[in-house]
Amino acid sequence: MEITKARLLESSHYTPNLITVSMNYKRFVALTRECCVAGCLLVLVGCSALVDRKVADFGAGFTAAIRDSDDPAMVEQGLPSYLLLLDALVNGSPDKPILWQAASSLNSAYVGAFIHDEARARQINEKAMKYGFKALCLRDQRLCNPRAVSPDDLNVILSSLTKKDAGVLFAAAGAWAGWIQSHADDWNAVADLSRVEMMMRRVIALDDAFEEGMPHLYLGVLATVLTPALGGRPEEGKKHFERAVELSGGKNLVAKVYYAKQYARGVFDRELHDRLLNEVLATDPHARNFTLSNMLAQAEARTLLKSADDFF
Repeated sequence: MEITKARLLESSHYTPNLITVSMNYKRFVALTRECCVAGCLLVLVGCSALVDRKVADFGAGFTAAIRDSDDPAMVEQGLPSYLLLLDALVNGSPDKPILWQAASSLNSAYVGAFIHDEARARQINEKAMKYGFKALCLRDQRLCNPRAVSPDDLNVILSSLTKKDAGVLFAAAGAWAGWIQSHADDWNAVADLSRVEMMMRRVIALDDAFEEGMPHLYLGVLATVLTPALGGRPEEGKKHFERAVELSGGKNLVAKVYYAKQYARGVFDRELHDRLLNEVLATDPHARNFTLSNMLAQAEARTLLKSADDFF
């Protein structure tokens, strides 16, 4: 595909390095950020109040089981069944954006956390983005193909969205980012990151505390993945990391890990780097909604501390 001059200009502050690091972040946190959506939204299924209540209870239990699991292997083995279930739900109720949103989120979460085969990851990311765009389209027909919308027009459209749209916007942006990861060798795809960032910023504008600060964590990575000389924005990223920690009440250890990895290493602050990572390791990972991601965060913290002498 020929790279247009306009799209190159849109993406001038991004590089393949950005894709690698920012999407590594996505692989690290995608599961806990997104996969609970499917369980929460199964309340839409059922034909009576009694059935709805039972399904709602199941959905709530499923959500808690995923986020609070300390057995990643079991989660990995169990999620494919729910991917198939959501495919059935969207096929049966194609006019419900909330189901497309859930299907997009769970597919994106699954591939980001567990799929390492490039061909399979590309296939699932394509599906997740398609579902996310379908959910957007059902909310606003101007967003049926946001890749084709100019940044100026996208800004106008996003400004018209309301707080109730934050969830679908975040899900679609996350799935889109996963698709970009699978097309990191295509600069037309890389150019789309500017639109993804616009969408994440709009989520924060609509609901600053959405998902206990996950959009802030995402934007923190995007702002700090490059050095200042190459267009990085470390102080902006620092604010996002600190806000993510604050909004989670300190429970989200992933935020501290990436605060250390992206900001502290970026500005060569060894003291901050080691303090943040030691705080992560000293914290009980079992925290409501964060247990699974916290266990992964502690493993990453150990790796970063071991390599600190070589880095600094």
